[in-house]
Amino acid sequence: MSVITVGTMAFDAIETPFGKVDKIVGGSATYVAYAASNFITPVQQISIVGYDFPKEEMDELKVRGVEMDGVEIVPDKKSFFWSGKYHIDMNTRDTLVTDLNVLADFNPIVPDSYQGAEFLMLGNLMPKIQMNVIDQLKVRPKLIVLDTMNFWMEIAMDDLKEVLKKIDVLLVNDGEARQLSGEVSLVKAAKAILKMGPQFLIIKKGEHGALLFHGEHVFFAPALPLEDVFDPTGAGDTFAGGFIGYLAKTKDISFENMKTAIIVGSAMASFCVEKFGPERLKELTREDIDARLNEFVQLVNFDIDLV
Repeated sequence: MSVITVGTMAFDAIETPFGKVDKIVGGSATYVAYAASNFITPVQQISIVGYDFPKEEMDELKVRGVEMDGVEIVPDKKSFFWSGKYHIDMNTRDTLVTDLNVLADFNPIVPDSYQGAEFLMLGNLMPKIQMNVIDQLKVRPKLIVLDTMNFWMEIAMDDLKEVLKKIDVLLVNDGEARQLSGEVSLVKAAKAILKMGPQFLIIKKGEHGALLFHGEHVFFAPALPLEDVFDPTGAGDTFAGGFIGYLAKTKDISFENMKTAIIVGSAMASFCVEKFGPERLKELTREDIDARLNEFVQLVNFDIDLV
């Protein structure tokens, strides 16, 4: 049982009200891999990096069961770089710098050794790149999960809608759900988006949890109230990694099991924000994850006497 993850491996410069880092490893595929590898291996990475991406970072991922056959290393260019500054509420941010560098030439190739993977996580990338990966797979995976953002809705909506016909689960935040659907109500937005192709829709609401939609069914997962939130960068990708990692581990893609997978994803994301970049994810033990999952259970567990 394996998971293919497609996305960026990059450098970030991040400023929040609680601190600042000038250069730290990031990228959607990096966060997905760190989260998913707690539940399933191998995680089969597809990405592109420059000559400056640290070999020790690649080695650390390999130790965790992440395969790098699909990661292209460009010897004469720099890795993708993003810089952002978060506002005091930590839900809004300003992008200061986006240097595509190697990402401008990203033409992912699915290695033969990755063929037959049962789970595919398409990180936030140009829709044509996401479609390119789907088209290269000789056997359709059991589950295809896709993450996207408002930028692609603004410049590549037609391409995005074509990809949506090919996937099973879509991950977006509440603003993106409204933009994609043209609806203000999230329930109406979900119904409109599900008609576009996905069987399942997850709407992420940051510190206010996440909603899972499937047909007429809706499930709400809360976010754990945290005392320390240092850096939200990568939290959505970490959520996705925990989500698909748990589904791959349990081999169960039913709506009922996805409820648990969302809680697992939320738990992993709650770790991610506790330190800058993926640093907190590197320290995690199985005991840490189990304890955090138990906190989520306690958060929503109650008895009530109906009168």
